[in-house]
Amino acid sequence: MSSSTSLARPAAPAPSSLRSGLRRPVALLRWLWQTYMTPGLPGRATSPVELRWIYTAWLVAFGLKMLGSTWDVSWHFRSLRDDLAPPHLLNSAGTVLAGALVVFASYSGHGVDRRALRLMQAGIGTFLVAIPLDLLNHRINGLDITSWSPSHALLYLGTAIMLAGAIRGWWLYAAPGRQRDLVSLGLWLFFVENVLFPNQHQEYGVLALADYWAGHTTAEPSLLDFAASQGQTPTQFMLPVPSWVHPAWLVCAGLLALVAARRSVGLRWTATTVAAVYLAYRAVCWVLLTSTGFPPSVLPVMLLAGAVLVDLAVLARLPGWLAGLVVTGGVTLAAWAQSVVAEIPPWNWAALPVVAVGFALLWTALDRVTAGAAFARWQAPAEDTPVAAQAGGASLR
Repeated sequence: MSSSTSLARPAAPAPSSLRSGLRRPVALLRWLWQTYMTPGLPGRATSPVELRWIYTAWLVAFGLKMLGSTWDVSWHFRSLRDDLAPPHLLNSAGTVLAGALVVFASYSGHGVDRRALRLMQAGIGTFLVAIPLDLLNHRINGLDITSWSPSHALLYLGTAIMLAGAIRGWWLYAAPGRQRDLVSLGLWLFFVENVLFPNQHQEYGVLALADYWAGHTTAEPSLLDFAASQGQTPTQFMLPVPSWVHPAWLVCAGLLALVAARRSVGLRWTATTVAAVYLAYRAVCWVLLTSTGFPPSVLPVMLLAGAVLVDLAVLARLPGWLAGLVVTGGVTLAAWAQSVVAEIPPWNWAALPVVAVGFALLWTALDRVTAGAAFARWQAPAEDTPVAAQAGGASLR
């Protein structure tokens, strides 16, 4: 027997089932490492089962990040304590898993083409750069609870770029069918939630301010003292941005993301489904948070009206300039109706015509970009990817 043979480590046996693998996690990890952590280029052949496991892990990563960030907003409207807060730890667990998946894709080449991989790498890189900048911001300026700070914007941007890579990789390599559609809807749900996340500051702030003036605030005294030490009034602290920001962001960012989701997935009620699941998630979190003593938030129900109108506008093949005006008008009516029966964040109604024009221009630009030959080439696997997609092929319809 040669020395090389005698020194070779025997391959770990594959678990007979997932249940048996989970009963022996160390052996399961050893088998996964030896089987899949082998060097390869993007576009490497990946079976449907392997692809499903990879992107299930991506869904778990973004799910942890979404849960942590949702809890984090409510946490910051109650408590001054920040470092190693449970919501941050939950969000960090998702970020660690996402980072591990980027490392896995970079090393092994499974489940991505070069463009999807570059998006994932750029996204996690942006996120990791934003973390020390955010910590530095906190050291210099103290607690920063606003969702609209530059360092926080980098965190959202990094997550959005990562999600774009995951959406592309899954759609290119997954076989057409129900499973591809469902996972795509899940990834777009995380994308839309990430886009709409900054608006939660106003959705919590408007109720927090009302509770404060009513004399039964859920904020701890240390948080109120901190706001006073910053020289801010309660209104400035809880509603730090102008009243046109919430409607403009909900329409021009949130609904534009739903338009992209509708064209990407192609199902008739894509936008409606994503918006409805997002609002259902927010409602469940509202119950869980308020039942455990955390502050409540306004649910942006007007988003659902906009999503329905987005699906109908795409179905009717309305041009972007017209669809943007119609959808914004419908969202405005829905927001007014919601304001009659419940509290909503401050809306500058006079700014809505400008918002409508802006959304119409953005929708038109999206139509122009997705109709071009350059975008059709971008949808295909990257030319320098050695193995073409086996069964996918993205199509923005």
